[in-house]
Amino acid sequence: MRACAGSGGPCCSPSARRPPRRLKAALLASAVSVCLVAASAPAAPLGVGDRLFPYLGNPGYDVASYDLALTYPGSNDKPLTAVTTIDAWTTAALDQLNLDFAHGTVSSVEVDGRPASFAKAGDDLVVTPDRPLAAGSWTRITVRHTSDPRAVQGRDGGWVRTADGLAMANQADAAHLVFPCNDHPSDKAMFTFRVTAPNGYTAVANGLPTEVDRAGGATTWTYRTQHPMATELAQVSIGRSSVLHRDGPHGLPVRDVVPSKDRAALEPWLKKTPDQIAWMESKVGRYPFETYGLLMAQATTGFELETQTLSLFEKDLFTEPAYPAWYVESIMVHELSHQWFGDSVSPRTWSDVWLNEGHATWYEALYAEEKAHKPMEARMKAAYAASDRWRAAGGPPAAPKPPVAGQKIGIFRANIYDGAALVLYALRQEIGRPAFERLERVWVQNHRDRTATTADFIDLASAIAGRDLRGFFDGWLYGMKTPPMPGHPDWKQAAPGKAAASPNGKAAGGKTGKTGDRKTGGE
Repeated sequence: MRACAGSGGPCCSPSARRPPRRLKAALLASAVSVCLVAASAPAAPLGVGDRLFPYLGNPGYDVASYDLALTYPGSNDKPLTAVTTIDAWTTAALDQLNLDFAHGTVSSVEVDGRPASFAKAGDDLVVTPDRPLAAGSWTRITVRHTSDPRAVQGRDGGWVRTADGLAMANQADAAHLVFPCNDHPSDKAMFTFRVTAPNGYTAVANGLPTEVDRAGGATTWTYRTQHPMATELAQVSIGRSSVLHRDGPHGLPVRDVVPSKDRAALEPWLKKTPDQIAWMESKVGRYPFETYGLLMAQATTGFELETQTLSLFEKDLFTEPAYPAWYVESIMVHELSHQWFGDSVSPRTWSDVWLNEGHATWYEALYAEEKAHKPMEARMKAAYAASDRWRAAGGPPAAPKPPVAGQKIGIFRANIYDGAALVLYALRQEIGRPAFERLERVWVQNHRDRTATTADFIDLASAIAGRDLRGFFDGWLYGMKTPPMPGHPDWKQAAPGKAAASPNGKAAGGKTGKTGDRKTGGE
């Protein structure tokens, strides 16, 4: 979007509202003519200036809610028809507004019920309303479009085609391959999903179901979130699936989505979730959302993904005998812990992603230590040995190198998984276990349903420790060389060219290891 030209005009001032009817026609005509000049500005892609994804997100408005209606044609190699409705507050006077949308055909756009013109600019859909939008106004944008599950050349993510339908994997920069949105975690919003599919299919999405309507040969499922969500965490599953229900702690509804033919074989894994939730609650406090569960997809993605309230897993993770049971359970806990760290408390910028992955890796390792006797210290010592190499390859944990265009691993390198968990280990060594455990609980409580930054974490850690920790964090989060480990002066970096062995026998963070949620690309 682009701010209205002519700062003194009544339709373009940041504090202006639409002129009341009693104003003279001449004044109204003058205001309209000024804004029409601005409306003729060429379409251009914008962004919120994220260091890693500069063209994601858009300034000028704050999304309150998305209503996404999708109609599945019964084949996962054909576009879905879709209507995306966005309710938002404007934060600036706008004569144009940009939406992130890169892989679909737009048939029409309305703004506040009136037809609007639109144009493509890079990965943006640039919308020009028939009249400018004043700052501080409530607006509704309705886009009728297709949503195409077919692969985008040079891009990863968005729709994932499964053996019997579709699922979503939008992290980090792919939600706008599925639907028009403000595709940046700094702008969280409520979501409603309405998914129509031929009878015989089951649709499930984030949040809780509100209604199921059957008409003729099709069924429409509606789901709503009860907490705000980043676009990268949206999930819609369409397939020949079974939805299995059970109770979690304090009556939390737990629902899992599995291929119908595999429900019996997968049940031994699924029944572990309530106890895993209880374990996480014992560490950081009450589960932050209205429901949880696993979506086990018949697809090859190379990762698991913490989509809010319904984490995405490859079914093969649970059926491949090469993976030991303790390891699979720790990966389940990795994605579960993201519901607190990354989903409820979301990164303000993508450079803050270490707060997501470092914490998820931490609780993955802590669970393995407590439940399977896999020592945390051994894993952290191996990570320390590899840390300088990871920093050279991917940047320090809080300043990761930008993603390479078209490269699947993107920003998800070892430095923000075990490398970031190593920072948390060093912090626990520095301030002591009681202070560290209090920090973890207060962090997720203070920032629940919000976004937070690395600076916020440093400030809170300093307050709880009772001393300024900025110098400590500066080296651990931003230094190209790993500082000495508190309490372990004997820990050393691995010799150049020698990979540090991890506790599971693979190179720490290597490409063959299922580290964390397996988005890691190693070196």
